[in-house]
Amino acid sequence: MLKADVPEFNKSDLLGFYRQMKLIREFERESERQYTRGNIKGFLHVYNGEEAIAVGAINTLRPDDYIVTHYRDHGQALARGMTSNEVMAELMGKATGCSRGKGGSMHLFSSDLNFMGGYAIVGGQLCIAAGIALAVQYRGDDQVVLCFFGDGAVNEGEFHEAMNLAAIWNLPVIFFCEHNLYGMGASSKETLVMWDSLHEMAAAYGMSRYEVDGNDILEVQALMQKINAEVRSGKGPAFVVARTYRLRGHSVADPADYRPEDEVDYWAGQDPIPRFRGWLTDEGIATVEDFEEIDASVEEEIVVAAEFGESSPWPESASLYDDVYTDRPTEGIPA
Repeated sequence: MLKADVPEFNKSDLLGFYRQMKLIREFERESERQYTRGNIKGFLHVYNGEEAIAVGAINTLRPDDYIVTHYRDHGQALARGMTSNEVMAELMGKATGCSRGKGGSMHLFSSDLNFMGGYAIVGGQLCIAAGIALAVQYRGDDQVVLCFFGDGAVNEGEFHEAMNLAAIWNLPVIFFCEHNLYGMGASSKETLVMWDSLHEMAAAYGMSRYEVDGNDILEVQALMQKINAEVRSGKGPAFVVARTYRLRGHSVADPADYRPEDEVDYWAGQDPIPRFRGWLTDEGIATVEDFEEIDASVEEEIVVAAEFGESSPWPESASLYDDVYTDRPTEGIPA
């Protein structure tokens, strides 16, 4: 049951949110197919089940606000406005990708969108987010920095360092924890003493703290609108914990057989996409025809993205040293 009041959203807005979530889900399904075909190498961490967080939170930001995230970053990149073509091409390591084929699945980046990257080091992005927020404050600007991470990152030292410095310096950063109950294959019940009240950890830093149903896009929207305004006005950092669940394993290679069957069944029933679709239908906002049209357009976009990625060129070997900071000449280094 969606609890948020939504008078500010018209039908076009709401169907746009549905389309974004559907696009992320189908993009991830296609990325899994491409992975099994060998077109995507290395690790692949998909966002299935957590779409309401990315779409709900990111759509409350201004274009000049910043996003820093983790290695499960496809959903946030698409929600921010990266094209499915450039994301798929990056996953395949192609020159037309958002990071020119050098980042892959875990390192999507766009300076144009102030999407400051996915990071493979667990918790490493928190200090980067604090640094960006410090720069915003130093410039006297009013952007906010939204930093996504999973509950597995809460046990990292960087979490506490970033939270403490952000609080001391009153930085404009929102620490957003996607609490999906697992850090890799370890249950948060066994690794976090406050796993069921995780948001209260921010009390140690005197920080504003919130908990939200991460599978309810409108609850996420409503809360983030409030938090954005507070942080932007100079009231300091905030900590948000969104309860959610990844419907796949840690990575595509993880069968996730460590999860209890009844737990999996429960969270499958909380899937944010059919949940939101059902609400739109029950409220008389959307029809079956509306959903059919959106689903068809998403399917077409995904087909085009896969074709674009497969047909795109590999990076030239001469580009190996492009976009790399160095204080030494590269003459004589074999390409």
